[in-house]
Amino acid sequence: MPNRSQKSSIPLKTRIEFFEEIPPFDQLDDQTRRQLAQQCQVEFLPQGTQFLHRGRTPIKHLRLIFQGKIKLFLKDDSGIITLEDYRDIGDAVGTLGLLRGSHSNLDAVTMEECVFLLIERELFLDLLDNHPPITRYYLNSLTEGYLTKAFSELERTRSRLNTEGSLYLFSAQVGDIVRRRPVTIPAADTVQQAAILMSERRVGALLVTDTSGKITGIITDRDLRSKVVARGRNATLPVREIMTTPVATIPTHTVCFDALLAMMKHRVHHLALEKNGDIVGVLSGHDLMVLQGSSPLYLVREIVAQDNIEALYDLSLQSPLVVSSLIKEGAKAGNITRMITLMNDYIVDRVLSLLQEEMGPPPAYFCWLLMGSEGRREQTFRTDQDNGLLYADPTDEAHAKVCREYFSQLGAKAIEHLVACGFPRCPGNIMASNPQWNQPFSAWAGYFDKWIRTPQPKDVLHATIFFDFRAGYGAKDLGLRLRHHLTKQLVGQELFLRFLAKDCLTTPSALTMFRGFAVERSGEHKNKLDLKHKGLVPFVDFARLMALKHGVFETNTMERLQVLGEAGHISQGLYLDALQGYEFLMQIRLEHQQAQHDEGLIPDNYINPRDLSDLDRHTLKDVFNVINDIKSVIRDSFRLG
Repeated sequence: MPNRSQKSSIPLKTRIEFFEEIPPFDQLDDQTRRQLAQQCQVEFLPQGTQFLHRGRTPIKHLRLIFQGKIKLFLKDDSGIITLEDYRDIGDAVGTLGLLRGSHSNLDAVTMEECVFLLIERELFLDLLDNHPPITRYYLNSLTEGYLTKAFSELERTRSRLNTEGSLYLFSAQVGDIVRRRPVTIPAADTVQQAAILMSERRVGALLVTDTSGKITGIITDRDLRSKVVARGRNATLPVREIMTTPVATIPTHTVCFDALLAMMKHRVHHLALEKNGDIVGVLSGHDLMVLQGSSPLYLVREIVAQDNIEALYDLSLQSPLVVSSLIKEGAKAGNITRMITLMNDYIVDRVLSLLQEEMGPPPAYFCWLLMGSEGRREQTFRTDQDNGLLYADPTDEAHAKVCREYFSQLGAKAIEHLVACGFPRCPGNIMASNPQWNQPFSAWAGYFDKWIRTPQPKDVLHATIFFDFRAGYGAKDLGLRLRHHLTKQLVGQELFLRFLAKDCLTTPSALTMFRGFAVERSGEHKNKLDLKHKGLVPFVDFARLMALKHGVFETNTMERLQVLGEAGHISQGLYLDALQGYEFLMQIRLEHQQAQHDEGLIPDNYINPRDLSDLDRHTLKDVFNVINDIKSVIRDSFRLG
């Protein structure tokens, strides 16, 4: 039996504080909120108590969960659960039954010891009549009622086969879509024979074999056009003269999305499929485009094909459309950010390539450094620029002057073109157009040495941006050399790492005392949650801190967590929770920004928790609890007390 105690069992002040934090009661005036706190009852239920029975339990109160967690469920006629949902601190139970004056529409059971605040039906109806924020909140919540969700779930089950097609690119393996055996041709055969064979077999590529039958290369219809016809070469030329070798291969179990990324990254249109050491098929870009319907490969081809920088401006602005389509198809956040990174990298590459054609060859090897979210490959909708330019140390003062002049112009021009492509300037001026961040190797190495050996408060900001750098366009070996230098300098630098660790603990909590969301209380983003700084940043900072401590070269947050987890530097439980939590936050962020983009708004990181589904709100709270676990690990690992 429920244990309903006197109101005094929870102090009045505590009940008032609860209503101050929990929507929609946080929008009531102080006097009304105090009266509500005085009139509500308190109910205690032990773990495992089923307190609602569908169709049998009369609803006489609105139950607000003050402590604990409950499960709601609905069974179909065969006894199978077709709906299962969870609610915890601050959530309400019984709204629909109160409005209808009916019995419960669901079954409910406590998952742990629970404490409820009970608002009698008459008092609740009075609040609805006299306080519009209460009315709007609960009427909106009913539009996502559990009965509707249950029927939607049943319908979704019936139509699952129809909807999975849109996600096929992200789940199907390349071996599933390429069944035909590859067509081969001897290396000594002529180009004309290759063209005839392609036409007869209706294929766009042939694998080339040597006298022993071993595959040594590949030729495509594009090779015939660009290497033979366009150059006026003789059709009797042996195919070995135009084949590409070695053949780019991927395992047959590779997911189609990863195959698409591989084609874009290596600028090829065909990949051989390998199984148990044998080549068993050839995958083409056309295969993937047919599978997806419309492919980002089209956009990349257009970017690479441009021979003047101004033509890139409009092309660059098309990338958000590709991103939106991926989000709507249900792609995972990690896959989406990888695609964004790849497209943005192609734009940067093309800008710098065309600038060198305009300015002439550089006087020294150089590498375009990508930092911040660009360095972590975690860009979303048009993230601000964070970049720098690293070049090889000059041989003498005259050479140094030439390098400064050339790379200064290159950096300044590149930034201007990238702004025109839709990439906003960095507010902190961390860009290659700033002479401070356009330097030879020795200067960059000196920066890191100083930040690590004599850390100052501003160096925390440097760490969050510069320490996530990756090598972009140019001499990537130069960037890798700088990463090696950084890793070597960090060995034994406990003071600097503790400095970063302390900063990780300063992130404000995203949850209030009663597990409500710590939203903005005033200003432009009132009643909204800063998903970036209160949600994503703690995961990014933790992954960076532990990666720097253990010499992990990866810069992407999810890849850092994976390496740390697999190497045993963090527990498997925390690794999995952090990985899933971070990706969930990225998914919410991308969907929010995509909706803003579609409405013509400037994407930001502020979400209204009330716009989320009940399930997403609960998951969000669970993710924020993982952040508390992360902070505990940091305190223990760096002895911060």
